[in-house]
Amino acid sequence: MRRGVLIVPLLSVLLLSGGTANADPTKPTRDFGNGPERNDEASLVEEQAQAFTSQEELTKPEKSGYPRKTTLPLPPENPADASIKLGLIPHHAIAAKLNALQNLGDRVSAERIGRSAGGRDLYLVTVTAPESASETRRQEQLRRRIESGDRVNANQYKAPVYINANIHGNEWEGTDAALRVIEELATSPQAEALLKRTRLYFNITANPDGRVIGQRANGNGFDLNRDFVTASQPEDRAMRQIMIDKQPVTMIDLHGYVNGTLVEPTTPPHGANYEYDLFIRNAYGNALGIEQAILALGYTPEKDGVFPPQIPFRDSEEGWDDWPPIFTPQYAPFHGTVAAHTIEFPMQVNGSLYNTLPVEELRRRAQINVAIASASIRATSDFVLKNHDRLIADQTEVFRRGAAGEPSKVVPLGIVPGFGPEDVYNTTFPRAYLIPGGTPAAARLVDHLIANDVRVERALFPIRAGGAIYQAGTYVVDMRQPKRGMANVMLEPGADISPRVDAMYDISGWSHALLWGASVTPVNELRAVAVPVTVAAPTGYVPQGRLALKLTDGKDVQALNDLLGRGVQVTWPGDGSAVLPESARAAAREVADRYGVRFSRGTAGGPVLAPVRIAAAASADELFTLREMGFAVTPVSTAILNAGFDWSATDVLYVSSGLSFTALNPQAKAALQAYLGSGGVVTRGSTGANFNAAAGLLTATSVAGRGDANGVVRMASGAYSFVYSPRWFTALGPEVKVEQSYDALVSGHWRPNADGTGGPDAAKGQAAVISGRDERGAAVVMFGVEPMFRNHPKGLFAQVASALYWSAVTSGQVLTP
Repeated sequence: MRRGVLIVPLLSVLLLSGGTANADPTKPTRDFGNGPERNDEASLVEEQAQAFTSQEELTKPEKSGYPRKTTLPLPPENPADASIKLGLIPHHAIAAKLNALQNLGDRVSAERIGRSAGGRDLYLVTVTAPESASETRRQEQLRRRIESGDRVNANQYKAPVYINANIHGNEWEGTDAALRVIEELATSPQAEALLKRTRLYFNITANPDGRVIGQRANGNGFDLNRDFVTASQPEDRAMRQIMIDKQPVTMIDLHGYVNGTLVEPTTPPHGANYEYDLFIRNAYGNALGIEQAILALGYTPEKDGVFPPQIPFRDSEEGWDDWPPIFTPQYAPFHGTVAAHTIEFPMQVNGSLYNTLPVEELRRRAQINVAIASASIRATSDFVLKNHDRLIADQTEVFRRGAAGEPSKVVPLGIVPGFGPEDVYNTTFPRAYLIPGGTPAAARLVDHLIANDVRVERALFPIRAGGAIYQAGTYVVDMRQPKRGMANVMLEPGADISPRVDAMYDISGWSHALLWGASVTPVNELRAVAVPVTVAAPTGYVPQGRLALKLTDGKDVQALNDLLGRGVQVTWPGDGSAVLPESARAAAREVADRYGVRFSRGTAGGPVLAPVRIAAAASADELFTLREMGFAVTPVSTAILNAGFDWSATDVLYVSSGLSFTALNPQAKAALQAYLGSGGVVTRGSTGANFNAAAGLLTATSVAGRGDANGVVRMASGAYSFVYSPRWFTALGPEVKVEQSYDALVSGHWRPNADGTGGPDAAKGQAAVISGRDERGAAVVMFGVEPMFRNHPKGLFAQVASALYWSAVTSGQVLTP
């Protein structure tokens, strides 16, 4: 038994830029122009690769054995590194430490695998018994055979193990534990048997920016342990590549702080796209071994303040689940990992305690955490050695089931103690997904699938499926492939799990098919002549005559802001498009190639559009997304405005976080009121709604849904959006127009409050996005949905951009009585 919960007019613009483009599948598409030379994902990897010229980063595995001793460059010393206070290794000392570890023998190899958002080196260490180049090539051949679902002689294969440390920057100790264990493995005679049968891969610090600064997020303000199926950050792309290239059978992700130490597997709900029967028996078995290794350290509550470990699957009902594939241990299984764990060591040293506890106490706690993390690594290594052949066989079976197209397997009850009906989650795999090409959204989705090691093909001839004809050039994701779980978790709509659990740890709904702007159709029969692709085909197109660019995607916004930055004269006719003169053809061709956008023929008319300058009181993910779209953004807050802010360089104020109108001093309020006579406002969420009410902008009452509700929603228009703590607007004044309204939850978790309010039934038919102009002339748009959430719903970005453009152009015009 478990024991409790673990704690146009704007209208047409917003509707046309919904989460899924419902294109007519029979409409022919053609690819024009040279297009980009490589996809978005590939270019991001190449940008990191170009940063390194030394041999260790460019060595090809098939040309080099192990060890691969390299001299890592030493970064400058930073005495302000937050690790130092805890008695832990600062980032600037890691390279020297790794250089020294490589010189201890012939077992340790270190390399740089990229750079963080803040430009700091990311280090991967491989510990294994020496291999000749031919032996390394043989290991790679075996890995590929396993990935194809082909059983190999396990005695010939080194089982890969992945240790991920310090993904949250102010959960430091995993890095020091990794270095401690590497040093032990480098020289210990007892490690010889282990290293002959395994390769251990250590990501020394997944988040060096956060480690140095002493914050959870990376240098861009992102929680890296929420980004895996979006991969917006360079650190996540580096980790993704480790998991693809190394294909670990087991991995652990070292975190803090939960007392007693938390060791996954998790509570339900469990991800429906995993081969969970293979996963749970290995994950639970390893967790029991980790628990015993921690207990053997001898820490007690009375003596040390350390409580016994807890395993959520065994000890809790709900609230610590493995439903979304956004966390490292929940992403890894799609690349064959059959035992993956978050480890939360117990003794808190971050937050307010970092600044209030004596240094001696902080260091005592940190060393306990290092010892517990080290024990977890050792126990995992022991588990892999003892279960070597079974882990390899189970990983092979994951891939074999995918390649064979077998149905989702129902896990037998009692497969491990306590596995009951509440733990059973399954899905239905279609025969294939079809993605019509010819749009930047389709190209982005295809490139993203390929970057996640999903196999994609392109039809050479038209495809007839489901009563429709899809033209030649349509992309085909055949679901009879080894990593069909990875494909399906991105492309299926997802499920509404609200009836099954009350508490979720994080998001519950996501769908690249519904939120990334491409048209995606599942089909249950497939007859197609198709060829594999490694990159999406170019999509840019420029016709003759005056040019128009319809803003239906974030790529369109990037292209428009690029053109505006070049000084191209752009007009805004008010139909959701930007119009360019024929003289701008050369610039249009350049942006069509760069961003893959498709111009159409345009007509004259509308005001001239200048670059839109934004003052944003916003979350880090929103700031990142706005800048990614090419907007000039100046962060603001209550404190910044109270200190005196020059509004002359602002066209639109965006408000979603950190700005309270009522907390402004009189001078700041007066300056803001003056701005509202000629500037626009776009808001999101509760902070934005409160700002609207306090500033006296639009006549609307904001209604909050249940605070932890989130997921993919269908709008009344048939388009899709995303919500997190959803809101809607009632009691609308005559100046207010409803741009979007709610229909239903498609996937995610959204229950009503205990009193029956705040649920999806209450939201149905209510206004989710509104617009209007107040009596001063300010053009205002208010979002109750989350169109830029964690940089994920890319098909919704153009909605925000269109609101910003409309607000900037419209504000200050004389109202008609």
